Amino acid sequence: MPELPDVTVYIEALEKRTVGHLLQRVKLLNPFLLRTAVPPIASAEGKRVTEIRRVGKRIVFVLEGPLYLVLHLMIAGRLRWVLPGKKPPNTLALLEFDSGALAFTEAGTKRRASLHLLSTLEGLDPGGVEVFDVTLQEFARRLRSGNHTLKRALTDPHLFSGIGNAYSDEILHRAKLSPILLTSKIADDEVTRLHAATQSVMREWIDRLRAQAAGNFPEKVTAFREEMAVHGRYGKPCPVCGSPVQRIVFAENETNYCARCQTGGKILADRALSRLLKKSWPRTLEELE
Repeated sequence: MPELPDVTVYIEALEKRTVGHLLQRVKLLNPFLLRTAVPPIASAEGKRVTEIRRVGKRIVFVLEGPLYLVLHLMIAGRLRWVLPGKKPPNTLALLEFDSGALAFTEAGTKRRASLHLLSTLEGLDPGGVEVFDVTLQEFARRLRSGNHTLKRALTDPHLFSGIGNAYSDEILHRAKLSPILLTSKIADDEVTRLHAATQSVMREWIDRLRAQAAGNFPEKVTAFREEMAVHGRYGKPCPVCGSPVQRIVFAENETNYCARCQTGGKILADRALSRLLKKSWPRTLEELE
């Protein structure tokens, strides 16, 4: 799922191409994408884009009225900009502006991406704080407001805005903290490290993705990037210590971490493999080797 860095770069590209321009037509090529009926989607046509906002991981086109066209990419949704006269790709929806067209695509067969047209944004924001605005004190308060793993707390949109599965792995690796450490047991100095890591990782990735786009519309939006330290790099060497990156698989999500840097050399139990291997499951890096 595109997270804060990817959505930020998407929005910057869209601002250059759509703010001040007319949304001439909304072509729905998959009726299941649109999740609202009132106001009717046709009422967005002919309206000028006045602003683009980010609400969590959602992209919001603010139209004259005001009306709010909300795009939620979920896991496999992506955006492509199509210049006038060019043929659009296979897409779920096409937002046609007087400056070009925005193609809303989704890979795979599971239709999770969504489009909403709203007359108000009330109730849309789950309440997570923006990571660049939050003070250390407020960060600590939110982190300790429940008793969850650090992984779950970081990715909770009610606590923190824009952090998902990929960048939470990178943040925890930077902070040298276990993804399953409970928030009730985190020490003050660890909170300080985590706060700093959250801001530095997100800022560095925004800068990196901006540089990669180089003023063009971002095309390669993915949760798996070669430059990442641990996310999506199971079995590959940790860039800090060289130990093989480990993983915990749960449902469709995978948590990646370095046992030497984050868990004191302990390999965390994987719900699938550790149950299968039982006593043969390696508990430490030494046993793995």
